[in-house]
Amino acid sequence: MEWRDEGIILGTRRHGETSAILEVMTRDHGRHLGLVRGGRSRRLQPLLQAGNRVELVWRARLDEHLGTFQVEPVELHAASLFDSACAVYGLQLLAAHLRLLPERDPHHRLYETLALIVGHLAEPLPAAELLVRFELMLLDDLGFGLDLDACAATGARDDLVYVSPKSGRAVSRAAGEPWRDRMLPLPAFLRPAARPDGTRLRGDQAAVEDAFRLTAFFFARHVYEPRALAEPEARAGFLATLRRDLLKPGETAA
Repeated sequence: MEWRDEGIILGTRRHGETSAILEVMTRDHGRHLGLVRGGRSRRLQPLLQAGNRVELVWRARLDEHLGTFQVEPVELHAASLFDSACAVYGLQLLAAHLRLLPERDPHHRLYETLALIVGHLAEPLPAAELLVRFELMLLDDLGFGLDLDACAATGARDDLVYVSPKSGRAVSRAAGEPWRDRMLPLPAFLRPAARPDGTRLRGDQAAVEDAFRLTAFFFARHVYEPRALAEPEARAGFLATLRRDLLKPGETAA
């Protein structure tokens, strides 16, 4: 068995004295593990760092075997990302999210979004906005996607400002007003409607915080609690460093 693919490294772990087991998210073969012989050598260690984009050749006698990877560099992001705590927590969170998926199950949208996020992890606010969109895509791929296109009560597509915690569907301002205290806020940058010029709204810090609370609610209900899992510690770490990085002079973190 043999295939070639592109992937982004999620992590490594030791195997024996000199080798490493590499975990990658690949474009066409999903999240995949493989043995890299000599992976702990001084030559290969800088290459096998989380966040690096690589070309892979995987070989195994049978498809169900762990197999071995041959790895070549494409884009080495890791060295620059490790200078930012926000980027490190972001990488850890992305890896934790992808481990919720079955191994070797392709998810092309998630791969392309992951590649985009890795290139922006050193920019806190853009990274946060991309990461929360990634969480929405992941919920969708896990079978628990939110419907943010139209009001659950009226079908209207304008002035969508709430999300029903029961159905995961958007609700317009008028329809949701009587139950506003029970609703989750829908940040403007996540609404499907764009500006008249076709561009999307960008999220500020408050909107991004609301967006992460929104996805956290549905991850807890549909993913973590049924699987008896805790939310990844990296998520709280990412949000804490995001708040710190976005502080204005003279402000203190909440």
